[in-house]
Amino acid sequence: MEDKTRTETLTQLGRQLKSNQVYKTSELLLLFILVAAFVSAGLPLAGENPIYLQLVIWMANILMLLYVWAGLKLRGESWKDLGLHMGSFSWKMGIKTFLLSLLVFVLALIGFGLGSVIMANITGIPEPADMTGYNYLSGNLGLLLLTLVGVYIASSFGEEVIYRGFLIKRISEIGQDSKTAVVIAVIISAIIFGLIHYKWGPMGMVQTGFMGLVLGICYIKLKRRLWVLVLAHAYLDTILMVQLFLDGS
Repeated sequence: MEDKTRTETLTQLGRQLKSNQVYKTSELLLLFILVAAFVSAGLPLAGENPIYLQLVIWMANILMLLYVWAGLKLRGESWKDLGLHMGSFSWKMGIKTFLLSLLVFVLALIGFGLGSVIMANITGIPEPADMTGYNYLSGNLGLLLLTLVGVYIASSFGEEVIYRGFLIKRISEIGQDSKTAVVIAVIISAIIFGLIHYKWGPMGMVQTGFMGLVLGICYIKLKRRLWVLVLAHAYLDTILMVQLFLDGS
């Protein structure tokens, strides 16, 4: 009897999440409240150790992925509804996905560079993005490889699912999936994506914000084919991590 009541409650919650605007909005707010609380509690425990600090951020992304997954399950949806299609593989589709990911990669770099130009015109030649939190990578091949594994899971995959797939979809749904709602969703997701990189400093936030805007536009234009963005994000992360590694070699 208790299990039946619990199932009925979960089913009712899922229906509310699909139809009730208050529930939809609350889901988004609760996500960031939980993550902010987790990060606020975790960062002091990590102290000044850059590896521990990075682990806290990765764990926050994993927590958000679990939250997104729970929301999908309650709605009776799957990762496919966010754009993570898992159809049968074909070489033609694989090559097409790869080429599209290269295109998105180039466009994202342009967006990143545009953020630099805009900051330069506003503040003069600004300080570069603060990447001192990754100093532990300098010349350390072992840590580079371990970091890349974590980055591919928590950032390349996690951030695309959260900030493109989840945020754009849910914010668009609040606006009844109108064209205006989609545009607003892409802009909001880009702003949030920039803000979460606050440890990179003002320059880093603007750069990643514009990169997020380009990725969001690509997500919509490519009919929400999220794997393309995940691959493009992985290329960006690889270049950044390798560059930080080489700086100390």
